Amino acid sequence: MACRSCRRQLLLLARQANAPVAAELYSAALGQQLLHRPTITPKAIAYEHRRDFRSTPAQSGFLDAVRKTFQRSSEPYRVVAATKEIYDACSKAAPYKIDPIAIKAGTIPKTPEGEDLGEGGGMWHEDFKLPPTFSTWSQVTMLHLYLIFARLRNLDRDAARSWQAQLVDHFFFDAEERMDLGHGISSRALRGRYLKDLFVQWRGIVAAYDEGIAKGDAVLASAVWRNVFKAREDVSVRDLAAIVSWIRLSLKMLDQMPDEALFSRAGTALRWPAKNEFAVVDKPTRQLQDQLTQNIKPVEAAAAA
Repeated sequence: MACRSCRRQLLLLARQANAPVAAELYSAALGQQLLHRPTITPKAIAYEHRRDFRSTPAQSGFLDAVRKTFQRSSEPYRVVAATKEIYDACSKAAPYKIDPIAIKAGTIPKTPEGEDLGEGGGMWHEDFKLPPTFSTWSQVTMLHLYLIFARLRNLDRDAARSWQAQLVDHFFFDAEERMDLGHGISSRALRGRYLKDLFVQWRGIVAAYDEGIAKGDAVLASAVWRNVFKAREDVSVRDLAAIVSWIRLSLKMLDQMPDEALFSRAGTALRWPAKNEFAVVDKPTRQLQDQLTQNIKPVEAAAAA
């Protein structure tokens, strides 16, 4: 585990590695010296021994260059740490585990589709009736990651790509580790094939949810039904409506968060449980309430007669 963890961190930092900053510092220092090079005059030579702090050239430009350079050089480490914290919050949404004894014995229970069935708990398994499988975990995690991706698009282009690449790396490192340690898939080639399929799913998920956000709740609910619920026919429309409402609310909360807060509070925007949106879904809209009232009055009149 230690070797795997170290390798993961090295790969993440390697992606974020900046060019050496010594050249920048040297250029800034040289420019500052040329800018403040004193003009030698007889008067200056005569009073050189009386030179004090007030006649010392200001070094603010050089110090600003040093400060900005070190800020840029430390940014990759901040991004890696922040994205790791955000990813941990996303990956804990639908946890599950498989008995290690069953893995060694080859007696892992299976779903009707042939997936490894583990033990799970929490909202997505209990309230939304999703099986505790790798597929459920990956789909729910990718849904959370999509919400973060949508918020990151408000950043500068380079910054957004950096954050998104780190989050994707965290996800696929974790997915491969789960395949190896959680499901006993020891073949690296087989894991690589599964990861390629998972990456194709991820690209499709981003496109599907983008289309749903742009075209309306019905299209978004269809995307959730196809991906999270695998297009099952027994899915409750109430469950889909609650998840769609939660997606809209989460995007709104993330949109209201300042850019700098992404380093420390982005994961908190996803803590609101999707099951809380059942209260919103169960409340009739004003138009529906008026229709229900109009339909109830004739029924009450007929009963009274």
